Amino acid sequence: MTKNPFARALPAALLAAALLASAFAVPARADIKDYQFQLVQQEAKVGEAVIAVRLVNQRSAKPVTDAVVFAKRLDMAPDAMEEMATKVEQVPSTEPGVYRFKAKLSMQGRWRLSLGAKVQGETGTVEDKLVFQAVK
Repeated sequence: MTKNPFARALPAALLAAALLASAFAVPARADIKDYQFQLVQQEAKVGEAVIAVRLVNQRSAKPVTDAVVFAKRLDMAPDAMEEMATKVEQVPSTEPGVYRFKAKLSMQGRWRLSLGAKVQGETGTVEDKLVFQAVK
């Protein structure tokens, strides 16, 4: 009985292909719930204010520098005045992972900044609601 010369080579080739594929596998990405916006400061001055937030991957504790913030709203919902809203404009930032927003805070009290962002390479949307205090 003559054996096929490829009979021994086939299992070895399959093993080599499996090892090679695992070496080049894309690492698992974080879940969208692993990302979080955090206020840089808990207070802002009444009037023209710049609110800075940091977007962080909570698993690695690294800042996320390439997110696209597409939804933003600023209102006084924490003080039962959700209809008291103001315009929010994103402005450039010099710090990696820090996103800055300019707004006119018309009065003292608690303000809520609601944000929605897409993180490059992730599916889903990072959504957060951050509350800070406006002071004189």
